[in-house]
Amino acid sequence: MMTETIPAGGQLYRVGTTNLCLYRAGSGRPTVVFLPGAGMFGLGYYNLQQRTAAFATSVLYDRGGTGWSDDVSLPRSAADVARELHDLLAAAGIPGPYVFVAHSLGGIYARRFAQLYPDDVAGFLLLDPAHEDYSANEPEVARKAAEAWKNQPMPEFTPEMLEGYRPILGAMYAQWPAEVREPLIDRHITRFKAGLLESANVDAIYDEIRNGGAVPVVPTIVYTALGIDATQLAFNPEEVVRAQNQAKLVTNKAYVESVPGAEHRVLEDASHVMIHTQHADEVMQALSEVIARGPR
Repeated sequence: MMTETIPAGGQLYRVGTTNLCLYRAGSGRPTVVFLPGAGMFGLGYYNLQQRTAAFATSVLYDRGGTGWSDDVSLPRSAADVARELHDLLAAAGIPGPYVFVAHSLGGIYARRFAQLYPDDVAGFLLLDPAHEDYSANEPEVARKAAEAWKNQPMPEFTPEMLEGYRPILGAMYAQWPAEVREPLIDRHITRFKAGLLESANVDAIYDEIRNGGAVPVVPTIVYTALGIDATQLAFNPEEVVRAQNQAKLVTNKAYVESVPGAEHRVLEDASHVMIHTQHADEVMQALSEVIARGPR
């Protein structure tokens, strides 16, 4: 269990046998819940949470095994993650329905939540989301890179390698207050492996959502980021990243076309990891539109 001081007023709530960290700001309806991507923590979306708190209840949280929440065995099923979030929101006394701002792998978790709790979902803003049809749209160079990665053992990162990410994280969180930024960067360094472990069962998660039932039709905006940053190039050459971006573009376009009333927006210069920091104004505008289209 994490015992040190949690920044930004985060609180621990007991869910089953696990202490989970939640950060609440603002008040009133709707309730906006941010779902981090793999390797990201709740406070990674602090900029958006603070702006959202001006007009709604705004919630960040750390999934089990990440951020300031207790360790859990990773990876997990999407249903386990969705149930954990549902129980955490109940424990914190935060009623639905919820508008989800979900990034990367968080997009799968948000849709799985909606499969399990359809009455509790009022809208989706999906930021470069993971999707079960992505692999079918991968160009060959991206597919081969993905297969090679899957066949490798979990890499071990030396302290020197991990410290190499500190400048990247510092740039990402440059606008965060120092009292939030510095502990967040330190936590990224110490729990870096969680992001790799969370996504280690992505194929099983894709099958799970394919077979998980209907997702309710709610106001939905999907962003695709086509830029490239250093975090992506740390794992793949630029040729592969560009191929991955094209697969995302095709996948997200098809997904949006399958959802009545959904809208697809493309950001040519936003990178996958930093979409919410590089284009915070656009993301906030889209969030206000999703909320306006939903139930009052």
